[in-house]
Amino acid sequence: MISEHHISNFDPGAFFTLHDFDSSLTWTADEIRRMYGLDDESSMKGVDEAKKAEVVHSTIEKFDMDGDGTIGRGEWMEGWRAGKRLEDFGLGPGHHGDDEYEYEIHHFERFHDENTREEDLTHPEDIEHFRKHDELEAAAEHQEQLDRMPIVEQNIPQKFRRY
Repeated sequence: MISEHHISNFDPGAFFTLHDFDSSLTWTADEIRRMYGLDDESSMKGVDEAKKAEVVHSTIEKFDMDGDGTIGRGEWMEGWRAGKRLEDFGLGPGHHGDDEYEYEIHHFERFHDENTREEDLTHPEDIEHFRKHDELEAAAEHQEQLDRMPIVEQNIPQKFRRY
């Protein structure tokens, strides 16, 4: 998680803000799950819910000083000054951005560079990434076709159809 997210470039306050996804000045269990990428199906295959719950519980337990089940910015900063750090649970790099951002930092930056041509993008991760692009594009084209139709029969409940 450290190298892919360029953590060495952040001070503790900036790191907290980056992972405070709802800008509430508090990390909730959901934000911790997102920061560690616990809901990302591509990197969490084979990781059971008990392990994911352990990651969240351990992280909150380490920094939550007032016992409210969350980590406030002040708690994070105080813990950081006291030498506390997030654990690496050995579950991979963590995910917190959209698919484009995650592909960029976890794969493209590691295996490719600005001189990479499209025909060089042959890793399984590249193929999967562009397959998702193709699916999204096909779905958008299908929706555009439906939007041009005056009546979309499949949207009419069966009981109101005449045939």
